[in-house]
Amino acid sequence: MPTNRTGNADLTAAKRAKNDEFYTQLPDIENELRHYTKHFKGKTVLCNCDDPYESNFFKYFAMNFNHLGLKKLIAIGYKESPIVGQQLSMADVIGMPPVAAKKGLPYKVEIVEVTDINKDGAIDLLDVELLLKNKKNVITLLEGDGDFRSEESIEALKEADIVVTNPPFSLFREYVAQLIEYKKKFIIIGSKNAITYREIFPLLKNGEMWLGVGFNAGNAYFLVHDTNREWASGVFNPKTGLVKFRNVGWFTNLDHKKRHERITPHKRYNPEEYPKYDNYDAIEVSKIADIPYDYDGIMGVPITFMDKFNPDQFEILGITAGRQEFDKIAWPTKRYDNPIQVNKDGSTTNGSKANTRATILLNEVPHNSIYYTASNADKPFKIMYARILIKRRPENDN
Repeated sequence: MPTNRTGNADLTAAKRAKNDEFYTQLPDIENELRHYTKHFKGKTVLCNCDDPYESNFFKYFAMNFNHLGLKKLIAIGYKESPIVGQQLSMADVIGMPPVAAKKGLPYKVEIVEVTDINKDGAIDLLDVELLLKNKKNVITLLEGDGDFRSEESIEALKEADIVVTNPPFSLFREYVAQLIEYKKKFIIIGSKNAITYREIFPLLKNGEMWLGVGFNAGNAYFLVHDTNREWASGVFNPKTGLVKFRNVGWFTNLDHKKRHERITPHKRYNPEEYPKYDNYDAIEVSKIADIPYDYDGIMGVPITFMDKFNPDQFEILGITAGRQEFDKIAWPTKRYDNPIQVNKDGSTTNGSKANTRATILLNEVPHNSIYYTASNADKPFKIMYARILIKRRPENDN
């Protein structure tokens, strides 16, 4: 039976349970990767988080191998994948030992040539299947489990120029750290909650990573094989086996045109509409569309700003996490002493969360709403969701 949880709550639960086997749809891959075609010519691409044949990433690059001008395509299947070896009969693959085919052991596929094997005038999915049965391309049984952290996978990573895949959401931090360590270009999928991660946000701030173009209408659809879970109403479609998440995006360090599209502000600043935080030297801008055109100070904006971020137009200074990180002008200006959270029913709890968010003072105690107090706060106050602290770049810098 459906629950009342949101789709994002389902994604969070999956991450916590490490039940994050979500398989990307081919149309979504095509829609995103068409914005990066110039980057692939003469490059070796690695898809290292799915069974090679079952992965739609592998299918996309195999079908577009010649169009993109790829040098080589490498794909790795890992042992724990619930679909490794299920759709393609491994017993039919030349070079695959019978015992490996039977047990569905992890393997690596290396493609260096793609031709119209079935002579139908096009490179299509049937040709992809035939590729794996052809001696021209190499299939290697792995000694390890195929995990991206294994020695064999790291050797493949070293060979690759660009990594494109949908890594396990629960291991996103570690996966990105590995890509940065080995200085790889990448286009990967992850939860947008990762924007606020302590390990990820500095990469976004420093221009080492940014968001991709994005899923159509913000909706990401994934195939799941664990259909026995409970899903929020409207998230899982039992007919298609697809789940829909809105808080998922593409992360990359390859440039694309959308990244340089300018935001056109249309609202004028006034202090009543844009209150200043009590603990940060910045004003609150609750919607990206409300960024004022005539304010040159520091602004706190929702994390959805990263979808619109143009590094030529704005500078990212920090994030309202309550830590003294990044530029000093983005540090919190105060810490609350003895903060208390006052709940809707009047009960109170520890309010330490107040020191991990931006806050806004209230002129009066709100009714039927959570608020906070502290011994060094002049008034009751409310805390905001995570805000990215930005500043407009001077026009002559754009």
